[in-house]
Amino acid sequence: MASQDTFQRAYSPRHKEQRANDLIDAARRLAIQEGVRAVTLTAIATHAGVHVSAVRRYFDSREAILLGLAEEGYAEWVSVLIGQLEGRENLSSAELARAVANTLTERPLFCDLLTHVTLNLEREVTYERVRTFKTIVAAALSQLGSAITAATALTPEQAGDFIIAVIAMSAPLWQAAHPAETLTRLYEAEPTLAHIGIDFAPTLTRLLTNLCDGMALAHG
Repeated sequence: MASQDTFQRAYSPRHKEQRANDLIDAARRLAIQEGVRAVTLTAIATHAGVHVSAVRRYFDSREAILLGLAEEGYAEWVSVLIGQLEGRENLSSAELARAVANTLTERPLFCDLLTHVTLNLEREVTYERVRTFKTIVAAALSQLGSAITAATALTPEQAGDFIIAVIAMSAPLWQAAHPAETLTRLYEAEPTLAHIGIDFAPTLTRLLTNLCDGMALAHG
């Protein structure tokens, strides 16, 4: 945690950018340690060792900060996944599904953020901010769709549907696979109630494999 004495007001554009990045880093660390739900402007300020007014000088809301982290998460995940698909051909449904599930599993913060993006982050920022977010994410996912089409037998339309399914499935599955402490205690005390407890990567891999297989049959 930074000292409030060392976090002095920035005046130059370069210093202002650095201060904003420092606050984003504090939000990222907090979200990783305690979950996205725990991230508030006050918590960010406390984590960064500054007064909450210092955070408000750079960001209008927690949603703006978290949407920025989600934007980074999309770009980084797509880049890594495309890197794994490049140069490969005729990937099986299971191979594609496994690559997707594994790259998501390696990014727990991004998976947590996916739940909150459509639930509240996109709804609580300005028109300009959400437009920027949507534009950047759409471009990244378009590149991913092209990479999937090149590496598999999926058509461009099927690749687009596959990506929609990945995002739609990943968010709730991640939350179900990482229950709150009270639910964990409940499942331990009453195992019969743990029927929705899942292992994220194997479950997502299985569901995506079945989806791809179904698409192949429909296309054939």
